[in-house]
Amino acid sequence: MNVFEQHESVVRSYCRSWPVVFERAKGEHIWDVDGNEYLDFFAGAGALNYGHNPEPMKRALLDHIERDGITHSLDAHTTAKAAFIEKLHDVVLAPRGLDHKIMFPGPTGTNAVEAALKLARKVTGRDTVVSFTNAFHGMTLGSLAITGNSMKRQGAGVPLGNTIAMPFDGFLDGPADSISYLESFIEGGSSGMDLPAMVILETVQAEGGINVAGFDWIRRLADLCQRHGILLAVDDIQVGCGRTGPFFSFEPIGIVPDIICLSKSLSGYGLPLAVTLMRPELDVFSPGEHNGTFRGHNPAFVTATAALDHWTDDSFSDDVKVKGQAMGDGLGEIAEAHPELNAVVRGRGMIQGLVFDDPALAKRIARACFERNLIIETAGPDDEVLKLLPPLNIDDTKLDTGLAIIAEATDEVVGGSHRTTVTPVGATTATEGDAR
Repeated sequence: MNVFEQHESVVRSYCRSWPVVFERAKGEHIWDVDGNEYLDFFAGAGALNYGHNPEPMKRALLDHIERDGITHSLDAHTTAKAAFIEKLHDVVLAPRGLDHKIMFPGPTGTNAVEAALKLARKVTGRDTVVSFTNAFHGMTLGSLAITGNSMKRQGAGVPLGNTIAMPFDGFLDGPADSISYLESFIEGGSSGMDLPAMVILETVQAEGGINVAGFDWIRRLADLCQRHGILLAVDDIQVGCGRTGPFFSFEPIGIVPDIICLSKSLSGYGLPLAVTLMRPELDVFSPGEHNGTFRGHNPAFVTATAALDHWTDDSFSDDVKVKGQAMGDGLGEIAEAHPELNAVVRGRGMIQGLVFDDPALAKRIARACFERNLIIETAGPDDEVLKLLPPLNIDDTKLDTGLAIIAEATDEVVGGSHRTTVTPVGATTATEGDAR
């Protein structure tokens, strides 16, 4: 551990929660250098939806490397890139009636968001972008400007402008209607808000605390944007690629965003890859007007192409919904076993969380889980949410094991005299569009 303490920046964070040195990983498990096995309910912050080192993707990657396939290409044409574009179109976009063009803005999620911001401003000639309270869109300056977390924003060191934060669904207390609130700003001649270029939305705010927007709320937002000529972007970086069940989180809602941002599990293997999808009429950048050295990451194209085999039919998505229901039910049983905590279950699909009035509880339970060899994180403005992000293809018995560990850790932290029993996976069925 000394090498990290002596030479790595103090900015490191996750390693402080998991103070071991990891060596290898497979499926839903990680092993440290001492051979200890950990169950992973973190999945690379959502970058490993298919688990660690999935075999079909590993084989495709090794074959590509062994035949000296292209690794780095900027935006030159390559066979790996062509195969990915063709499969993304044929397996994901066309079956969903999407004709969006595909832009490779750079390797990470914040690159996809920065491209969306620049594109919306160029297309509309307007500069204001509306984001939402508790949003998280990335750590570069444009993305930070539309991120809600004050600690992250302050790290920029410069003013973050040309954006306006509006209340997310449920942010305002009582019966307040945040869509009507936004509409009054847009239509009010003296509101101080110029007509926005774009509204950017996470259908489920992951880092912000697993805040789930209602389907009707999102539909009204989409209608508002359409009526006023405002572009609508969906940031599906963490909750896309099947995390909520369907490939895109917005599919069951019945909207078609103008711009879609994808990254994290897009490569399927944890390799950096991001795309910004845009309706064809928005494809207005001049050649080279937005670029990046690593926008041609061919090993990621290879694994991403293999990952799309999961999406040739509905079986994978259906299984995610069943597991997601089991996760929500399991967390509900933990909350019911400890009514004194006033804990609330939030989530959709296989991003689920347990929200505590006392933020310290989530941190203590996460620590107790790690002591039982379960890797799990917290989320929310005050880390008040115990956040579950297991691989989507986790074995049912391992999912049960993880939920049982969380129940046991909760019992210990709150001093429970009884042991919480968690319903096994498969004992319940998922419901279409479930938004717990």
